[in-house]
Amino acid sequence: MGPAPNHEVERHAMNGKRVLLIVSGGIAAYKALELIRLLRRQGCGVTCVLTDNGGQFVTRLSLQALSESKVYSDLFSLTDESEMGHIQLSRAADLVVVAPATANILAKMASGLADDLASTVLLATDKPVLVAPAMNVRMWLHPATQANMATLAQRGVLVVPPNEGAMACNEFGPGRLAEPPEILAAIEQILAPAPGPLAGRHALVTSGPTHEPIDPVRYLANRSSGRQGHAIAAALADLGARVTLVCGPVTIADPPGVTVRHIESAREMLDACQSALPADIAVFAAAVADWRVDQAATGKIKKQPGVAPPGLTLVPNPDILATIAAAGPNRPRLVIGFAAETDDLMANAQSKLRRKNADWIVANDVSPETGIMGGMENAVNIVSADGIETWPRLAKDDVARRLARRIAEALA
Repeated sequence: MGPAPNHEVERHAMNGKRVLLIVSGGIAAYKALELIRLLRRQGCGVTCVLTDNGGQFVTRLSLQALSESKVYSDLFSLTDESEMGHIQLSRAADLVVVAPATANILAKMASGLADDLASTVLLATDKPVLVAPAMNVRMWLHPATQANMATLAQRGVLVVPPNEGAMACNEFGPGRLAEPPEILAAIEQILAPAPGPLAGRHALVTSGPTHEPIDPVRYLANRSSGRQGHAIAAALADLGARVTLVCGPVTIADPPGVTVRHIESAREMLDACQSALPADIAVFAAAVADWRVDQAATGKIKKQPGVAPPGLTLVPNPDILATIAAAGPNRPRLVIGFAAETDDLMANAQSKLRRKNADWIVANDVSPETGIMGGMENAVNIVSADGIETWPRLAKDDVARRLARRIAEALA
């Protein structure tokens, strides 16, 4: 197989896109050659990183001939690294693809190891990452591999699952590398997705807590991981919306394909939301602190023996939901607030719907026994002028996807 002649390159939505393809060591590495040919035929540029183990199965010359681009493998190349080559490789492409992705490289990714060029590129990239696992069935089903895959999924790594079938080791089961056309279809879905139902719409989403300073080292905050808001932002982007995510301090990764504005306080969040308008959709999932200290201390407040704690005068923070939901030329067509309650859930949610001039309120019970606040699941009720719609307890990603579809239906 050779590179597709120029006259065979089809007019395609992926024309001009760039893929960084990492080929790790596995008998299925030969399929990477066909994947390169398919990508080049659609006008997609391909740059390859070949691991030492991958080089036992395919050659640099084969990859270079098909990709028509230099192949990289040495983390300590004086020529490449004089210009911080691993950083440039990690960020010059639109998508990083690992195919085949062995158990070893998946474990490195999950653990944050960076002991060769491939793993260093993966740790340094700020682009979406797609992995196509391939390994022995026992290795794929091993709890360690499954735990690594769960960790990577939580971080936003995308997956083309392995197929089931006969393997070179004479065993049968899941673990076969997906066929090149299947991997190509997944790449197309990321780089050239078909227009979704929210294409052309702008969505504003808030997520996480806010931190209201007491002094330079202390603050008031709410308990929020940001997982639900981040998942909603990603789900709206998946349906084609242009999404602006205004995010308070969290420890989770930014969702791919979303413009993120990081803030600390409620006042900063309001400013960022107002500057993001106009928007068609606004989803206020952040757990904004209701109050802030009237005058934050400029130095650390010291504890003095025998002296009572200092009094703190609290003042209300701006009401972001009510401000954006107020009637006016920049009011989004659909404004959705969240009501996290421990008591009188429905009564409080219905009251909030009226007081804030929202279109919907997503109400959930965050009593400690539910494990929802900061957890991986949610149980919500959609409260609107039309009534109450109760959903079953679901993973937060599933809640987000269901809410995004509901939003698309409302705006259709």
